[in-house]
Amino acid sequence: MCGIVGIFNVQEPSDALRRKALDMSRKIRHRGPDWSGIWCGGSAVLAHERLSIVDPKSGGQPLVSPDGKLVLAVNGEIYNHQEIRRRYAGKYDFRTGSDCEVILALYRDKGPDFLEELSGIFAFALYDAEKDEFLIARDPIGVIPLYIGFDDADGKVYVASELKALEGRCERYEPFLPGHLYWSREPGMKRWYTRDWMEFDAVRYNAASVLSVRVVLMDAVKRQLMSDVPYGVLLSGGLDSSVISAIAEKYSAMRIEDDSRTRAWWPRLHSFAVGLKGAPDLAKARLVA
Repeated sequence: MCGIVGIFNVQEPSDALRRKALDMSRKIRHRGPDWSGIWCGGSAVLAHERLSIVDPKSGGQPLVSPDGKLVLAVNGEIYNHQEIRRRYAGKYDFRTGSDCEVILALYRDKGPDFLEELSGIFAFALYDAEKDEFLIARDPIGVIPLYIGFDDADGKVYVASELKALEGRCERYEPFLPGHLYWSREPGMKRWYTRDWMEFDAVRYNAASVLSVRVVLMDAVKRQLMSDVPYGVLLSGGLDSSVISAIAEKYSAMRIEDDSRTRAWWPRLHSFAVGLKGAPDLAKARLVA
């Protein structure tokens, strides 16, 4: 969990606007206690509150491309970042080990038409200083929160991870829809993520395979164990958290980042549960643990 704040279509970045962005970012600092960063330039201001999960040492944000022309603030995780890094080896000079830095490489290569290549959960704001354009996007089903705001009088566009950062700062605001993007060249939210299962009639008679569900679920849990810091599971005592915890335990001994070639730095999976004393859910959670 991190926090992002962005202000775009700024006529002239000023100290007052920088302070405004910092104040907005301060309201969501609980989302990222490890690092606070801000970038001002061109017609944009980007701020970031970081919770370090991947590359704690060098992954501070906003991330800036080697030529200084692209600036990025992200909340999320890109699970296939290693594969994308290998693809762009020698083509893009990665400056950190951050999983989110691959967004800069993809944008540099393809413009806004790269979102389908990301496997992960994310909400990001990217500023292209060379073209004076910006791109905002949210993951397919909206795992990561994001809100957008507007000042109709001067055309400013705001974005933030939580509504409280926008309240009192812009004329109007609304949720940024899951699976949508906002590109300044073609203003307005547009859907980038579309699947046939979004319409029930399209999949009404699809065959169901227990084995396929098992494989997909195990792969999903495994790739989301990507981390450079210890992680744990929250047990409710129900079926969902119990199954996910069992799968996580299966893979927790080895590092996901190097395809399970080396042992994890913290091979024991820690579990947590919350409930009333004597509650049956706690008893079930303890049994699973």
